[in-house]
Amino acid sequence: MRPAARPRVPMMPALAPVLALCRVSNLPTVWMNVLTAALLCGWPLATPQGAAPVLLLMVSLSCFYCGGMALNDLCDRTHDALHQPFRPIPAGRIGIRQAWGTTFLLFGLALAALLAMPSAAGLGAGIALLAVICAYDYLHKAHAASVLLMACARLLVYVVTAAALTGTVAEPVWLAASVQAAYVLALTAVARGEHRMPGGRYRWPVVPWLIALMPLVDGALAAWWAGLPWLAAGVLGTVLTRLGQRRVRGD
Repeated sequence: MRPAARPRVPMMPALAPVLALCRVSNLPTVWMNVLTAALLCGWPLATPQGAAPVLLLMVSLSCFYCGGMALNDLCDRTHDALHQPFRPIPAGRIGIRQAWGTTFLLFGLALAALLAMPSAAGLGAGIALLAVICAYDYLHKAHAASVLLMACARLLVYVVTAAALTGTVAEPVWLAASVQAAYVLALTAVARGEHRMPGGRYRWPVVPWLIALMPLVDGALAAWWAGLPWLAAGVLGTVLTRLGQRRVRGD
């Protein structure tokens, strides 16, 4: 018998598979991390001069996140072919070469954006974030303790933001980062328990909802620091994440 043909992948992938590969629906969680860290480090968000570097940081850290998700799927492609065949690589919607190209491009853009920050300390923190992302993606299927790397990666989003803006990381930023890292640990524990459920999935979208609630955690912390309007920002981040997940899976 002739072997089954491999799915054909176009030379230039369509946008939808790239968006799915990068889990773009979860980006509001990153944006709220950046806003919270900028607020807690005392950065003047209300001025055009203050807002510009924060917006560029949102772009940079979005690229780190999306690059990390793409690398994750590359590292997991054999496992996903058996357990999550809907993902873009095993489904044949995007090729290995295109996925690697997307990953390198995103990481390059992420680091390049940090070169334009007020403080050079942000680039060093960004390199540390990149190292943690790569370590997690390569190790997470083999080592249960790698969940600590995932939590560390989310913590470093705050560190990169504060370091890039001010050259240091204030205590309130460390507090918010630590709370969100603890939340990520709890989320990851719930996500890893999903395979034990009947059918290998929760009957209710538990994991997507837990991801979507991450901006609300930030919003509560920011509201404690600067007032209730920031809680509304957290609610908006949660709503945007859930709306995005209806179009692009975030888990």
